[in-house]
Amino acid sequence: MTEMRQLNFEDYVDIFRRRWWLVATLALLGAGAGYGTAHFLPKHYTSQTLVLVEQPTVPGDYVKPVITQDVNQRLATMQQQILSRTRLEPVIQQFGLFAKDIKDVSIEDLVQRLRDAISVTPIRAMSGTEGRQLPGFNIAVVFDDPHLAQQICSTITSMFVEANLKLRQELSDQTTQFLGKQLEDAKSKLDDQDAKLAAFQRLHIGSLPDESQTNLSVLTELNTQLDAVTQALGRAHQDKSFAESVLAQHLAAWQASQVGPNPDSLERQLAAQEQQLSELQSKYTDDHPDVIKAKSNIETLNQKIANAQGGEKTSQADGQTKSGVEPPEIQNLRAQIFQLEQGIKQRTAQQEEIQRQIKLYQARVESSPTIEQEYKELTRDYQTALAFYNDLLIKRDQSSMANDLERRQQGEQFQVLDPANLPDKPSFPNKQLFALGGFGAGLGAAISLVLLIEILDTSLHSKQSVENVLQLPVLATIPVIQGPSNKRVRELAVGLKM
Repeated sequence: MTEMRQLNFEDYVDIFRRRWWLVATLALLGAGAGYGTAHFLPKHYTSQTLVLVEQPTVPGDYVKPVITQDVNQRLATMQQQILSRTRLEPVIQQFGLFAKDIKDVSIEDLVQRLRDAISVTPIRAMSGTEGRQLPGFNIAVVFDDPHLAQQICSTITSMFVEANLKLRQELSDQTTQFLGKQLEDAKSKLDDQDAKLAAFQRLHIGSLPDESQTNLSVLTELNTQLDAVTQALGRAHQDKSFAESVLAQHLAAWQASQVGPNPDSLERQLAAQEQQLSELQSKYTDDHPDVIKAKSNIETLNQKIANAQGGEKTSQADGQTKSGVEPPEIQNLRAQIFQLEQGIKQRTAQQEEIQRQIKLYQARVESSPTIEQEYKELTRDYQTALAFYNDLLIKRDQSSMANDLERRQQGEQFQVLDPANLPDKPSFPNKQLFALGGFGAGLGAAISLVLLIEILDTSLHSKQSVENVLQLPVLATIPVIQGPSNKRVRELAVGLKM
């Protein structure tokens, strides 16, 4: 190609017409080479199994699951555990894998070979179900023996199913044990709060907030009772004073009627009159008639005592005195005064008791705000501890039910839908794919070779090439006229090239 110009579609068509045999030959040779290479490469067989994630048989609304870990995370964790050296080395020993290399290659490299041969691929959820759980996953094992590939795939699948059951059981047990321990601690705290609340109630019994209204009612009633007792006590004192005054008058009249008064009897009467005067003076002024009369009686008695002590003649015949027994009126008055004194003592004791109770209830009412604040704090702490305990109790019961569900294998499980298959043809190498790749490589090499030949070719093949080289217009073109001899020569030449 001596001219340097931009090629058009007709130029490419012309080049293909001249070099098609070269392109076809190299493409067919490449396809044959790829097919032959695939025939001699080592064969690898792929055994696959499909595992579905089966949802719990009991809905989550009835038994809330305690395992909140996502299936993808749990699957990734199990994959790391199962594909570890600890789990894969027994598989190598069980099936006698890599028998030719086991003496020359380290066990870590052999485990890595087996790990590379195993692939776990999660299944994508259908469009519109992004929020759902992982529907399942595929396990594929690539090995040079189809039976070993199937056995290894079945073993790995069993490991995943068993690991899922074990992992869920362990997580459920750990959750239940943790909640049980937390429940024990919560119960201990609740018992402490209950004991504090009971001790506070015993210490402040009668002063608790719910008893404040009762205390006010009782205090009002006690004040009413105190007023009634005080009034009754005042009336009793007045009755006693009146009875004592009447008694003093009767005593004076009775003593005046006695003949030859006895100085000892007069002295006792004087002492009684003086005591009566003292009681009257404590209640009344000196201008009160009872006080004036009592003083007059005392003066009379003093005069009688003086006269009795001055008389010396006491004839037994003429000096007989009247009987010293008090009249019934005086005795009745003394009994009445005694009863009044007893009533006064009882009402005084009753008054003191009511006053004591009033002080007690007043103290309760006054201390009620402080006690109410402390009681609210204790009650709030107790209610918080009780609510926390009840919440943990519900969670522990739910965890126990979920744990029992896992033990019965009615929770989320891995179900093998398609068991590991026995591959009937190798998955590698793919002869058709290798042949197609060889065809593509031969076609690329042919195009490159044709391009190189056209660059090195100096012949003119078209009118445009002539005009481009000579810079002169072409007046006419003469077609190639081939005779029988030339046609035969060309056919022989084409046959030799093929």
